[in-house]
Amino acid sequence: MTTEEMLRLKGTFLAPYMQLATALIGKVREGGGNMFRHQIDTMATLIDYGYIDSVLLKASIVHDLIEDVPDFNHNLLLATDFEGPEVYDLVLEVTRFPNETKPEFLTRIRESASREAKILKVADRISNMISLGFVLNVEFIGRYTEETVKYILPIAEEVNTAMLGELNSLVESRRKYVSVFTNQGTGND
Repeated sequence: MTTEEMLRLKGTFLAPYMQLATALIGKVREGGGNMFRHQIDTMATLIDYGYIDSVLLKASIVHDLIEDVPDFNHNLLLATDFEGPEVYDLVLEVTRFPNETKPEFLTRIRESASREAKILKVADRISNMISLGFVLNVEFIGRYTEETVKYILPIAEEVNTAMLGELNSLVESRRKYVSVFTNQGTGND
C-alpha cells in the first residue's frame, strides 16, 4: 500500500457504520458463522485486494442490514455521514428483495449492477465461501458452490482476476469436501 493510499484509508471513518452493523450481532448465517463478523470479513477481503474507496468499505460493513434486519430504519444509514446516501445506494444494489428469487438477484447484479456493487458482491461471496467450513449440510455446500460457479465467477472474472483466483480455489476445495462426504455416505471411496 502506498503512502497516499494509507492516508486515504486513515481518513476513512468506519466506526459509525460499524455501530449500525451491530444490529446484526447474534444473527446466525445460513452458511455458518455470525452476521456481524461477516460484514467485517467482507471489508477485510476488500482491503486485502487493495480496495480503499471509502464508500465501498462503508457499504461492506453494512451490506446485509437492509436485507437481514427487517425493521432497520434506512434513514440512519442515509444520515450517518456525508457519504451515507452513496453507501445506501450501493447497499441497495447488493440487497436481495423479497420478490426476487436468488437466481434473479444474482443475474441482476451480474447484468446491471455498478462495478463497485460487483466488487462488493465478489468480496461478500469470498467471505461466504470461507464460512462454509462451519456448515454441516453437505447438500447446502454443494448447491452454494455451484451457484458460485454459475453466477459469481463471471462477475469476478469481470472485476478482479485475483479475486477470481481465490474463488476458484474455494470452489475446488468445497467440491472436494462435498465429494468426500458424499462418497462416505454412499459407501463409495
